[in-house]
Amino acid sequence: MVHRMVVQYGQPTDAAVFEERYTEHVRLINEVPGVLRYTLGRPAARNGEPPATYLVAELDFASAEAMGEAMGTPEWAAAGEDVPNFATGGVSVTFFDVEDVGRSTT
Repeated sequence: MVHRMVVQYGQPTDAAVFEERYTEHVRLINEVPGVLRYTLGRPAARNGEPPATYLVAELDFASAEAMGEAMGTPEWAAAGEDVPNFATGGVSVTFFDVEDVGRSTT
């Protein structure tokens, strides 16, 4: 079973600064041991209004225990210390075991 962390970043005060700094953040996360997969998604505007969420990051770990071990590393600490450098729109984090309930038929 995969244990997933979902990080949602709110709209930054300066998108250019966010993008520049997030490039470094990606490098830091990629150095964290135990991360199986790291994906990003950018919510689309609807009805001409920007979404509340600017960027969604998903980090997959082998288990909750593996995530806990990763969070205890110096690499994770460095990534955490980096967040205030770009997350001016706020950040929310949730994590859970992924439950596979089916597959796509397309």
